[in-house]
Amino acid sequence: MSDLLRIATRKGLFIGRRLRSGWQLEAPPDFLGQPVSNLLRDPRDGALYAALNLGHFGVKLHRSDDGGTTWAELPAPAFAKSEAKDAPSVQLIWTLVPGGAEEPGVLWAGTIPGALFRSADRGQTWQLNEALWTVPGREKWFGGGYDKPGIHSILLDPCDSRAMTVGVSCGGLWKSADGGASWSVGGRGLFAAYMPPEMAEQPEIQDPHRLAHCGARPERLWCQHHNGMFISDDAGRTFRSIEPPKPSAFGFAVAAHPEKPDTAWFVPAVKDECRVPADGHLVVLRSDDGGASFTAFDRGLPSSRSYDLIYRHAFDVDRAGRRLAMGSTTGNLWLSEDGGEAWTPLSAHLPPIAALAFD
Repeated sequence: MSDLLRIATRKGLFIGRRLRSGWQLEAPPDFLGQPVSNLLRDPRDGALYAALNLGHFGVKLHRSDDGGTTWAELPAPAFAKSEAKDAPSVQLIWTLVPGGAEEPGVLWAGTIPGALFRSADRGQTWQLNEALWTVPGREKWFGGGYDKPGIHSILLDPCDSRAMTVGVSCGGLWKSADGGASWSVGGRGLFAAYMPPEMAEQPEIQDPHRLAHCGARPERLWCQHHNGMFISDDAGRTFRSIEPPKPSAFGFAVAAHPEKPDTAWFVPAVKDECRVPADGHLVVLRSDDGGASFTAFDRGLPSSRSYDLIYRHAFDVDRAGRRLAMGSTTGNLWLSEDGGEAWTPLSAHLPPIAALAFD
């Protein structure tokens, strides 16, 4: 199991480390006072990447080749310069993922607005994926929580990195079999209750909040959607709805077990205008049978007066599938050592947490 956790927050990039005495947060954080929107540790070479959103000063990207001791700024993904008044600009790097094991140096970035960028040189340069930017059906995309649509999930098949699945809020699920040269829409079976009934099943207007797949069986894909929880057995081409126990099927985060395709975790909340745990009671749901049933776990979590929302990237399971971590919008951070059945608070005083990941 991983003994190091990196936490991206509104005020810097923190590290949690497991010592003999237990988990501890190291201080001070990197990028103190700066909003870190996402992070990546590349398992191929150990490089660390941190995406920052500095508002008026724009989107920034940094890389460390020495475990975070020093950082070097890189060019952030960007559109070609244009004098047009409506020219797009990158407002947020929402996700960063490494390419396949056979393509060292390749990185993918999903942004707001809904653009996919690729780097072939460890982030030194970036190229917009024009095929997805101009894909038929894109005119139907729209913003959800943000004004513009955004790409938050990028899944690569571990056996064939040319096979890609991308999740867009709100723009549905898109698939490529040729490394992004061409795209087709997936997500049949998802439905959008926020649209008129005759449009609810249109694949291009779906809001999949987060996608996760089982590394050992990547065709098993889990989706936390705005309107429920879904599961796919064909890598996201089609889905079926799964019904968790009360309180809710809404949420943002989902984590899939890396080895057991029937196991996944969700963190439910009350949707739309509230977006807090139902009745102030924070729980984690786990299914061990492919979504046929769920167990709610709350040991160590607040049972009342909780206003913690867990964002898309602020929930992670380690490579062994045993240790989990989650961080909230109110700066609470919890860890579980037993598959999510019991939780221990690591901190209640962090800035709002945007993303976290085990090393």
